[in-house]
Amino acid sequence: MSLHEDARAVLTAWAAPDAGQEELRTSYLAHLGSHEDAMWRTCLPGHLTASAAILSADGTRVALVLHRIHRMWLQTGGHCEDADATLVGAALREATEESGIAGITVLPEPVRLDRHSVPCGGGSLHLDVQFAAVAPDDAVLVRDPDESADLGWFPVTDPPEPTDDSVRDLVTAAVAAVTAHGPVHP
Repeated sequence: MSLHEDARAVLTAWAAPDAGQEELRTSYLAHLGSHEDAMWRTCLPGHLTASAAILSADGTRVALVLHRIHRMWLQTGGHCEDADATLVGAALREATEESGIAGITVLPEPVRLDRHSVPCGGGSLHLDVQFAAVAPDDAVLVRDPDESADLGWFPVTDPPEPTDDSVRDLVTAAVAAVTAHGPVHP
């Protein structure tokens, strides 16, 4: 199965939690249906991306990165790459690269979708598929200066500024998904 086919299967199976998320789910599926290259940054006017809110093992903190260009605290995530076989795999790769944490577990279903403008290709849209992830008990953040301007753990109830509603909404959805899922690490 290709990454494109995986994205279609994931989004087809996902039960959107509300009308706004259903509209995004439907539009993402339409985009996949009309663009063979929908998974790649070269696809304009937009392309699918994968991200994750990484929660601490006890669920009280979230790891966020200070984006070098946008100068905002955001979840880990970004563009899909040729080696990515699945959206979950892309989210895991990005989470690991940007946080430096080994042993992250990404829940198998998205927790929300977010469409936002970005400067890719002179102006584009990210059709972001967002996941919840859990770090192991002994997780240590290791910032890669090529990935972010800063990196830190923050209370899930009090993310740092500047951030935006999409990050706050993702953290809330991730906490709910992890709580519903039960223990992630043995």
